Amino acid sequence: MSRLFGTDGVRGLANGPVITAELALSVSVAAARVLGEAGGDHGRRPKAVVGRDPRASGEFLGAGVVAGLASAGVDVYDVGVLPTPAVAYLTGDTGADFGVMLSASHNPMPDNGIKFFAKGGHKLPDEVEDRIETTMGERWARPIGPEVGRVVSMPDGHTRYISHLLRVLPNRLDGLRVVIDGAHGAASQVSPEVFRLAGAEVVEIGTAPDGLNINDGFGSTHLDPLKAAVVARGAALGIAHDGDADRCLAVDATGTEVDGDQIMGILAVALRERGRLAHDTLVATVMSNLGLLQAMEREGIHVRQTAVGDRYVLEEMRAGGFSLGGEQSGHVILLDHGTTGDGVLTGLLLAARVVASGRSIAELGAVMNRLPQVLLNVRGVDKSRVESDDHLQAAVRDEQAALDGSGRVLLRKSGTEPLVRVMVEAPTQQHADEVAARLAGVVRERLSF
Repeated sequence: MSRLFGTDGVRGLANGPVITAELALSVSVAAARVLGEAGGDHGRRPKAVVGRDPRASGEFLGAGVVAGLASAGVDVYDVGVLPTPAVAYLTGDTGADFGVMLSASHNPMPDNGIKFFAKGGHKLPDEVEDRIETTMGERWARPIGPEVGRVVSMPDGHTRYISHLLRVLPNRLDGLRVVIDGAHGAASQVSPEVFRLAGAEVVEIGTAPDGLNINDGFGSTHLDPLKAAVVARGAALGIAHDGDADRCLAVDATGTEVDGDQIMGILAVALRERGRLAHDTLVATVMSNLGLLQAMEREGIHVRQTAVGDRYVLEEMRAGGFSLGGEQSGHVILLDHGTTGDGVLTGLLLAARVVASGRSIAELGAVMNRLPQVLLNVRGVDKSRVESDDHLQAAVRDEQAALDGSGRVLLRKSGTEPLVRVMVEAPTQQHADEVAARLAGVVRERLSF
């Protein structure tokens, strides 16, 4: 039987085979029993913060989550529609025993998901998620009378999160024109508001969620509207979030994308100059562009690389006491100020760097020379044999040697599908395409069923 929890909570088609109202109720009861154990000490009921993105399915799934928690004796603070990092922050700020976020992030509207945060707003380790899954369906003693949980709305959650963001901001944004694309998602109200409070002139797109239009043609996975708006309105930069606003991508004044690697490079240099880059180290995944690694080496900044996934970045950051990490997708973690990726905070700090430096986002992004990169998915192959096939591994070594330090090759197995990803970076796009095509051919030849 497959594991219920994936790399980022439980996610799938809402009202489909897995993500149902029944699941929301059942998994929340189990989470209350596992995560609320310590909260019952000292004669008090455990407490949980619950938030969601604006998907229509979040309304009935959220009701199931809240009902499950309260029925298991947990007091619930319902914060309504807020970004994932806001729920994580409020979980810590309120002293709650755990938090729950309902979102499928950048996925299309029909999907949804349920994600739990531990005390302090931290992501759950695998073993705790496994305990929750094991607990589901077990017989349990239901609280009755005054022992059942109470449910209250938390109208100041929005304000508390914005106040937190403004406290972190190193300088104001007066005079800066910014286009904010909220992906019709959870940051549609918060992000424009906090940028305005910081002094920026804000142009909004993708900030009219109706429950059905989240990530639909807007946001970090659909940058064309943002590019057009930045150029048309003469803005200094554009900021794009995904549905739950744990990511941020940017666009410069010419409409050119500034990806997560460039954003991490800009922020790493800024933090190091302020003496706030712990151990002068950036944590990134193996998918980050070689240009970022080369740029950080020139700047005297160390780079620690992890497996793909923000949870692995976060694990490395916490283990080594590092303050900045993230992914090429724009999922950036600033551990001094939050426990998870925060797209609104990332955008604010990026804008603050533009103002403080007096340089454009394009000039700042030039800290790294992004090497042409190609990623091919080779489907229908036995991914389990990637490491053991000597002929394939020899082909990878030969291609890497031929690049002679001017590029790199990476073969990565998909965690969920029968495919192998071939990633190549080289001095030119044509060179990268040719190397990737050759290696993809070897993968098909050697690993076909």
